[in-house]
Amino acid sequence: MKTLFASICLFFSALFSCQQKAGNFKSVPVDEFATLIADPEIQRLDVRTVAEYSEGHIPGSININVLDKEFETVADSTLQKDKPVAVYCRSGKRSKKAAAILSEKGYKVYDLDKGFNAWQEAGKETDK
Repeated sequence: MKTLFASICLFFSALFSCQQKAGNFKSVPVDEFATLIADPEIQRLDVRTVAEYSEGHIPGSININVLDKEFETVADSTLQKDKPVAVYCRSGKRSKKAAAILSEKGYKVYDLDKGFNAWQEAGKETDK
């Protein structure tokens, strides 16, 4: 019985530890993200594919695809660690991955919760 209980505890411990987000970043809603990026010191980072970026993006953002195997290298050579990074993707999933990677590397990161989709739905400015 103790073995079964220990196995169940181990299973739930592993399950919940895998669901926790890595890194130390803050996910913020559209309006708070807009306020953050109004500060010229905030670096704007779009982590979608080049094709997605070319269809529309937040003005002033740079594009580094988080799914590219060179993401970390390109980010380190492009971004400044002494300035916060405001990161987004289409729906918020990839940007959370990027935010975790960047925050683990010492960047201060803000993630646009629900991504570029939410930005557009809120009627915020975009560039092509």
